Amino acid sequence: MSKRNAFLIPAVAVSLTVVLLLPSLTARAVVAAVLLLAAAGWLIKAFSNRTSTEQLPTSGVHEEGGEAEAPSDTFAQGKLFEATMNGMREGLIVVDKDMRVVASNAAAHRLFNLSRGKLDAQRLTELTRNPAIYSAFLDALKGTERSGVKVETHGPERLVFDLRVVPLMNSNGKRSEGNAQAAKGAEGALGVFIDVTRVERLEQVRQEFLSNVSHELRTPLTAMIAFIETLEAGAIDDKEASQRFLSIIRRNATRMHEVIDDTLELSAIESGNVKVRAELVELAPIVNDVIASLAAKASAQGIVVSNAVAREAMVYADARRLEQMLTNLVENAIKFNRKNGTVTIRSEEDAEGEANERSPATGRRSRIRVQDSGEGIPAQHLERLFERFYRADRARSREMGGTGLGLAIVKHLARAHGGEVTVTSEFGKGSVFTIELPCE
Repeated sequence: MSKRNAFLIPAVAVSLTVVLLLPSLTARAVVAAVLLLAAAGWLIKAFSNRTSTEQLPTSGVHEEGGEAEAPSDTFAQGKLFEATMNGMREGLIVVDKDMRVVASNAAAHRLFNLSRGKLDAQRLTELTRNPAIYSAFLDALKGTERSGVKVETHGPERLVFDLRVVPLMNSNGKRSEGNAQAAKGAEGALGVFIDVTRVERLEQVRQEFLSNVSHELRTPLTAMIAFIETLEAGAIDDKEASQRFLSIIRRNATRMHEVIDDTLELSAIESGNVKVRAELVELAPIVNDVIASLAAKASAQGIVVSNAVAREAMVYADARRLEQMLTNLVENAIKFNRKNGTVTIRSEEDAEGEANERSPATGRRSRIRVQDSGEGIPAQHLERLFERFYRADRARSREMGGTGLGLAIVKHLARAHGGEVTVTSEFGKGSVFTIELPCE
């Protein structure tokens, strides 16, 4: 082992340790990107040195008298370089001073929607018209390193990349003063595309969540403050008015409490802190308990809730969490139903062998359906119905006192069971929510 390689091994180990000890995810990503660029540059330089030695006369000795490297070693070095490039999750592109691609990896092919073939020998302008990409590489050829360039692609799905481009200097490794001279010193540029799509989506979800929570809490809080100020201004002496105001304050305080409780519950479920202890349980008694707990709300609107579950029906679930899911679905079915409407709960199960023929991976499934006779849900809302705080009819939902988190809780509890929840609806004819659970 050469002295250089002996030095590189502990250096790499120390670098990885530093990355793992960094507390910030963003800091880790930045340091990892820098190390990745350094490693790629070292590999390119090593590969170039190997290639140049391959061109020397193969007489068995160098001019200095040392033995020449065997061609098989050079071939192995090239294979190592290729495997490293294609094993990277980040897209990597190397261009020469004419903006022509001289090296790329498989991740870059996916980035530019190139299913087969190579990017090599193509000009950068032939691959993309994105001005951010082109200007970043152009600056690197002028000797200016660019980082933090946001790149968006709009193919089958929207992807977001953080682009970092560094200049590849000439053999003497020196950078001259002035742009014109620097351009002469840069033989090419190396760009790394780091996929930050998931980070962007999580940030968007976080911002939407904070905005929705603040709105859900601000609305009742504003109403409470207004009525308290009215009472303080003298309305408290009017017994009838003060009782009505206090009733409104209590209702809004209850709504805030429900929003906070549901938010904490959903957070616990999503973080995995809620443990689901599934076992075979009788479904009909659970449905009866749900109907009994919501009897007053159903009666107030003239809604008839029916239990159409067979007495012998069994499901594999956590009884308490299943009751929570059904309560949320039945309560919604009551709220958004017609006057004197109906809500029906029924169940079914795959026949023996039926599920394995249809989908061997999922196995047999039990399905619990909650059907209402309401107005139905417009098709454009169905896809987003289980998102946090999403409402198909915002005004009516708030009027009914919903927090906007009930369906999101149902979705995550169903997934915690290894199942799923879906909805079908025909506008004007009602909706059917289905909880699908594995049989074991």
